[in-house]
Amino acid sequence: MTLPRTPSFRLDGKRALVTGASSGIGLACAAALCEAGAHVVVAARRADKLAHLVNELRAAGYSAEALALDVADVATTEKAVAATGPFDILVNSAGMARHGPALETTETDFDAVSTLNIKGAYFLTRAVAKGLTAAGKPGTLINISSQMAHVGGVDRAVYAATKHAVEGFTKSMAIEWGLKGIRVNTICPTFILTPLTKSTFDNPERAAWIREKIKLGRPGEVEDVMGAVVFLASDASALITGTSLMVDGGWTAE
Repeated sequence: MTLPRTPSFRLDGKRALVTGASSGIGLACAAALCEAGAHVVVAARRADKLAHLVNELRAAGYSAEALALDVADVATTEKAVAATGPFDILVNSAGMARHGPALETTETDFDAVSTLNIKGAYFLTRAVAKGLTAAGKPGTLINISSQMAHVGGVDRAVYAATKHAVEGFTKSMAIEWGLKGIRVNTICPTFILTPLTKSTFDNPERAAWIREKIKLGRPGEVEDVMGAVVFLASDASALITGTSLMVDGGWTAE
């Protein structure tokens, strides 16, 4: 008998683009892909932080380079991806939130969040897919979404709307590009402890609400997302496309 073998989680020889890589989840995803053997282009607006990150990754023996990029600037992003690609892997972790009561939402805040979270994510994903298609290569494209793409939340109407939209275009792109060997998925984390979420956890009422909703009884750490991103980037998930990988501690189970 010849026993089946688990497909590899390794990413040796792969080129990855990680946006929003200067901190938090994006930084952790970049480190995870590097650890799995990929050459990672880390992208964000803050060139100084990117330079520091690349130095740290290289010091650890990994292969990485920096790309200063504002995903909300579609034209510049498309040119940059065309010039530096093709990329076998995309992890789009660039995103923003301006939380507040729905009755107090300003048009400025709505436009800012939508421009980055929907428009920027859409055209970035398309740009990487264009490069893969032109090169006749398969690939795996991952958008960092949110559990709020599947539920609602207090003061999160705009943010939830944008993440629901990401889920929609992810499914449609997966359908269109499946026969090209291009897989498109999302990762949907719960509240993750990062500098950006510190103010939320500093609010005792919100912190209690979060811990009550997360069935495992604790908020997420960036390490909780790292295994998920390697899985979706690798051959271990070869038959997975057009879906969401929930990393939410059971928040959406009910």
